[in-house]
Amino acid sequence: MSKTLIFLIVVVVIGLFVISLYNRLVRLNVAVDEAFAQIEVQLKRRSDLIPNLVETVKGYATHEQSTFEKVISARAKATTATTVADVAAADGMLTQALRGLLAVAEAYPDLKASANFLALQEELSTTENKVSFARQFYNDNVRALNTAIKTIPTSFFASLAKASTREFYEIEDPQSRVAPTVKF
Repeated sequence: MSKTLIFLIVVVVIGLFVISLYNRLVRLNVAVDEAFAQIEVQLKRRSDLIPNLVETVKGYATHEQSTFEKVISARAKATTATTVADVAAADGMLTQALRGLLAVAEAYPDLKASANFLALQEELSTTENKVSFARQFYNDNVRALNTAIKTIPTSFFASLAKASTREFYEIEDPQSRVAPTVKF
């Protein structure tokens, strides 16, 4: 074999290697964008359920106005957030407000027995599970992308693929960090 042919084979192999690394980073970047879009879809679904839930509870608990205002305010913030950090913060506020709304519902036995309320509560619970799965999917994709960007040899091609590290989806929820009290 001539040296030229060997040189061409080496160049082609290196070129294919670079292309595969580039494509991997692009795929990971797109996967993170898709995962974040899924979070937004589920948060939108939850946001659409909230007015129905609030109206149902309002019919039974008319004097709980501050709870309703917190939920409505948190929903408004959640629908206007754009960055990962803003969406996560608004998501946390809305989760807290919904907990307050559901706590109000506990005080009204007629409301708890209402078929409409039970259906909305079940739908909200299902949506919360979907939101949780979407957050996990996003964080899994962010981890894969960030790992690829920070490890050799893909780290050399990250800027070429216009891939940069992303922030994880984290909610600052003080309630989730408190250990439950167990009493016998």
